[in-house]
Amino acid sequence: MLKADLHIHTSYSPDCATSLQQVIARCKQTEIGCVAVTDHNTILGALKLRELAPFTVIVGEEINTRSGEIIGYFLTEEIPARLPAEETVRRIKEQGGLVCIPHPFDRLRLSSLRHQTLLKLLPDIDIIEVFNSRVLLKRHNLSARLFAKDHQLLASVGSDAHTASEIGYTCVVMPEFNDMEEFRLALAKGVLVWHKASLWVHVRSTLARLRKRSKQT
Repeated sequence: MLKADLHIHTSYSPDCATSLQQVIARCKQTEIGCVAVTDHNTILGALKLRELAPFTVIVGEEINTRSGEIIGYFLTEEIPARLPAEETVRRIKEQGGLVCIPHPFDRLRLSSLRHQTLLKLLPDIDIIEVFNSRVLLKRHNLSARLFAKDHQLLASVGSDAHTASEIGYTCVVMPEFNDMEEFRLALAKGVLVWHKASLWVHVRSTLARLRKRSKQT
C-alpha cells in the first residue's frame, strides 16, 4: 500500500513557490509514495519531478477551461488553457488520460466547473475530487461526495497543496500500481484520508502570486 496525494502544485504554478526539491523532501518526511502534480495549465513541473523523484509521479495538469477547471491525469502533452470544456476533455482522452473534476461544488472558488457543464460532461468524467483540503465550507466537499456516489464515479481526495507543508495532509491509501488502468483499480480500493487546511495557506498562495507578478514587471 502507498499514500498518494492526488492534487499538488509546484513552483511551476503562478500561485505556488514550492520547489521540486521541497516537494521531494516533504514526501520523504510524510512517507508519501505517490503525487499527482497538477500545476495550473502546464505539465513542465510534473515532467521534471518525475525525473528527479524516488517515488511515483503522475503527470497531471489543472486546466483552466472556459467553464472552469478540469484535471487531466497521465498526460503526455500539455493542454492549453481557455479551451471549451468539451475540447479539453477530448484532448485528455486522446492521450489516454483520466478526467478528474476538482472541487466541483466549491461556489466560493470562481475556477470551479460550472454545474451545467459538469452534468454535460458526466459521461466522460472518470473521477470526482470528493475532498479538497482548501475548500472552505464543509458542505461543498459533502456535495462532491454525494455526487460521486449518486453517479457511481471514482472518488479521489487531494491537498491542493500550494505550500510544501500541505503535501500529504490529505491523501489516498491505495495499492501500488504501474499504469493508468492499474491506478483506476487501485483508486477504487483506496481509503480516503482527509484534513482541512488552515486559512493561512490561502494567504501564502496570494503572496506567492504577487511576488511572481512583481518579478515580471
